[in-house]
Amino acid sequence: MEPYLYVIVVLGGLAAGFINTLAGNGSAITLTILTELLGLPGNLANGTNRVGVMGNSIMASFVFYKNGKLKLDRGLPYIIPTVIGAIVGVFAAVMVSNEQFEIVFRFLLVMMLVVILVRPKRWLRETDTTMKPNLWLTIPLFLALGFYGGFIQMGMGIFFLAAMVLGARFSIIESNGVKVFVVMLYTIVVLAIFQWKGLIDWKIGMILAVGQVIGAWLAATFASKYPKADLFAYILVVIVVLFGIVKMFGLHLYFMS
Repeated sequence: MEPYLYVIVVLGGLAAGFINTLAGNGSAITLTILTELLGLPGNLANGTNRVGVMGNSIMASFVFYKNGKLKLDRGLPYIIPTVIGAIVGVFAAVMVSNEQFEIVFRFLLVMMLVVILVRPKRWLRETDTTMKPNLWLTIPLFLALGFYGGFIQMGMGIFFLAAMVLGARFSIIESNGVKVFVVMLYTIVVLAIFQWKGLIDWKIGMILAVGQVIGAWLAATFASKYPKADLFAYILVVIVVLFGIVKMFGLHLYFMS
């Protein structure tokens, strides 16, 4: 790697770590760097990306837990099925190319934008501690979310946040706390399986992780202490989804032409 590439990888990781902690889809940045800038094949990029995701998740989970924003007792019914689904998803990821999911992903983003913008006050409320999960809905939904996260990771945080905020009625900040903890748990298994298949470049992955750990610490500290962090996180989610739609549909190419 040329020296300037190290700087790009670290800075890209920092941006991804911040976005992943407060919203999601930061892997859109890191996967672009790994595939288009560094030239890694899709599956190798997918595995290498998980090294940074692991560092990101560990740091964010620690900061959220230390500041009382990670409620493991209330989050357990959502954590367990997500982790199980992710383990199944990663086995699919090492055998099947993820390009087939891009068509589905772009339309899911459009649907998600509509969900986010309709009645935005739902995203800014406090956690409803009286809410009891309906296991008939919770288990299949979070199994599916976990499968998607294990398979490709990109965008999983956005979809998980929507399920936690709108379905489980957690605040957006506490939802992020559960999200990063879930990702941390299943990424342990994900990394082991990708390593078993020889699909991780550890040197690049660790450089990426340096940036993501810093970004996660900054974002989780900000979210835990700033009174208006929920509004900031909501705005960031909207921006991330909008940029995702522009990129996935190639709209940026239209404006550049």
